[in-house]
Amino acid sequence: MLAAQGRRVACAVSGGVDSAVAALLLRRRGYQVTGVFMKNWDPLDEQGTCSIDRDCEDAYRVCQKLDIPFHQVSYVKEYWNEVFSDLLKEYELGRTPNPDILCNKHIKFNYFLHYAMDNLGADAIATGHYARTSLEDEEVFQQKHTRRPQRLFRNRFEVRNTVKLLQGADLFKDQTFFLSQISQDALRKTIFPLGDLTKSFVKKIAAEHDLHHVLKKKESMGVCFIGERNFEKFLLEYLEPQPGNFISIEDKKVMGRHKGWFLFTIGQRARLAGLKDAWFVVDKDVSTGDIYVAPSRDHPALYRDLLRTNRVHWIAEEPPAELVREKMMECHFRFRHQMALVPCVLTLNQDGSVWVTLVKPARAITPGQFAVFYKGDECLGSGKILRMGPSVYTLQQGKNREESPKKEEIDKIEPAT
Repeated sequence: MLAAQGRRVACAVSGGVDSAVAALLLRRRGYQVTGVFMKNWDPLDEQGTCSIDRDCEDAYRVCQKLDIPFHQVSYVKEYWNEVFSDLLKEYELGRTPNPDILCNKHIKFNYFLHYAMDNLGADAIATGHYARTSLEDEEVFQQKHTRRPQRLFRNRFEVRNTVKLLQGADLFKDQTFFLSQISQDALRKTIFPLGDLTKSFVKKIAAEHDLHHVLKKKESMGVCFIGERNFEKFLLEYLEPQPGNFISIEDKKVMGRHKGWFLFTIGQRARLAGLKDAWFVVDKDVSTGDIYVAPSRDHPALYRDLLRTNRVHWIAEEPPAELVREKMMECHFRFRHQMALVPCVLTLNQDGSVWVTLVKPARAITPGQFAVFYKGDECLGSGKILRMGPSVYTLQQGKNREESPKKEEIDKIEPAT
């Protein structure tokens, strides 16, 4: 406890229960804790409702309750330039982005990290993520904080003990998925106080310490720092409508009209006017504006077993030794938070991207989402999905065409009578 007293930790506070309990636990460990609320979205930028002011007030009340200093910092411009602009560009390309992963990479574990170190004189930062690292708290404080130039490859003569990103003890809440693009430098200066706890235990701690105002809040499920809202209406404030057709993947019949391919993602239900039965988005053609749909949630057109990423961001800064040596490696991956981990084989390409071959086809693999890789409880890093292999339906159609002999060949074998 005595050693902890001089340690200064800047804890990100969002106005939610997780960050509140993270700050509380750090305080109980004897650290000098400062709560920092990040404002990353300006509600004046759009016509919808935004809960930022209420969240800021809740975060301030947490800091008052814990008797720790409170700071508010604005990253509205940085969020717009490095996260939101990318989100709009991805939607225009027909992909489905994950802004939460980019928000952690560019805002929390970059701008906030440097603000905490340079402006607040912090020795470490902390967040309320359910994740762990291979460092003990005391080791975090021993790490040097330096701003290193961005390079594709690290200096091979630099001796560094790589810090691992590990799954949280609560595997259902584990948030390493959202942390899969953060830098090694950020990881070595970060404490995750909730890493060994379950969500139910965190709520119990909050209740015992009268943090009822954050305990009552509904779990945030919206886009990072933008919150929950009608997403179609929200996107159409920034992107021009691009009307097109819904087309049946089976008989190429036009099934209806839509306002823009960017409003739909693979696997999503497409509400077709006048049809009671559920149809689902299976593919998009950005060149024509057509969205292909299929008449069942588990249609084979939704299943694929091959994808390619962009250059993978490895948490360790370099690909695993086995992948470099063998050019192939078995591991697990997921492309949605909380989906079950899927066994796969990675094939390393010369440009740093990987082909991911799944042991069995997965539903609704979506370009623009991140493929996040795991080996045991270690999160290795992630790459954005850019290309997909053919669907099970396409392969079946090809096989059927190969297997059905041409009419002339049938006539030769069985002359018409």
